Amino acid sequence: MLTAGVDLAPTDERTALATIAWSRGRAMLRELAVGVPDARIVAAVRGAGKTGLNCALGWPEPFAALVNAHRVGHTASLPSKENGANWRRAMMYRATDEVVRANVPGVVPASVAADRQGHAALRCAALQAMLARSGQDVDRSGTGLIVETHPAASLHRWGVTRRYKGRHEGLAAALLEAAPWLDLGSFGPLVTTNRYAFDAMVAALTARAVALGLTIRPDGNQLALAKIEGWTAIPSAGLDRLP
Repeated sequence: MLTAGVDLAPTDERTALATIAWSRGRAMLRELAVGVPDARIVAAVRGAGKTGLNCALGWPEPFAALVNAHRVGHTASLPSKENGANWRRAMMYRATDEVVRANVPGVVPASVAADRQGHAALRCAALQAMLARSGQDVDRSGTGLIVETHPAASLHRWGVTRRYKGRHEGLAAALLEAAPWLDLGSFGPLVTTNRYAFDAMVAALTARAVALGLTIRPDGNQLALAKIEGWTAIPSAGLDRLP
C-alpha cells in the first residue's frame, strides 16, 4: 500500500509532499519534496491509496450560511452585542475543530474562516475540484482518496509530543524512536531540518491510520456536516499498529 501526505501552503514554495510505501512490519519513505505544484499533488493523490492533507477541506457551515445571507442583505438574524462573542465563535470553528479540542488537550485548530489558513483552504478547494473533475472520490469526511490531517493532533495522540509550536528539532528523532519500523532512506536530513517536509510525512502516516480504521470517525449526527466542512483524522491507536 502507498499513502501520501501533503503539507499544503498557499504557495508551491512552502508546500511539501511525502509518500510512504507499506509492507508487513515496515514502511519506507519513498518520496519527500518541498516546492510542490498542484499537478504533482493531484498525481500523488491519484497514485496513493489514501492521502492526508494538512489543510482544512471546507469552511464552517454557519459561516458559509452567514456570508450568503449577508450578500443578499438578510442581516436581521445578527446577534445582539451581549452574545456576539459566543456567536462569532460558532461562526469561526467547524464541528471537527471542536472534536479536536475535546480529544487532544492543548491543541487548538486555527479557524479556517478567520485565520491565514483560509489562503491554503482556497488552494485546497481548487485541488478538490481538479480531483472531482477527473472522477476521483473526494468525500471530505475522509472515506474517499483524501483526508484532512493535523500533525500536532496526530503526534500528541501517538505520544510523540504534547507541544508542537515553534522549532521542531528533536521531533523527528522522537518519532523514529516511537516508530523504529519507519525507514527514511536518503530523506533523513530533509525530515529533520524542514518543518514542511516533516508535516507532510506525519500527514502520510496519519493517512495510513485512516486506511486501517485507526482514527476517530464522525458519528451519525456528525457525518452530514463532516461531508461539508471536512473531518480531521485523530488517531485512535498507537504508531505500532500502522505497519
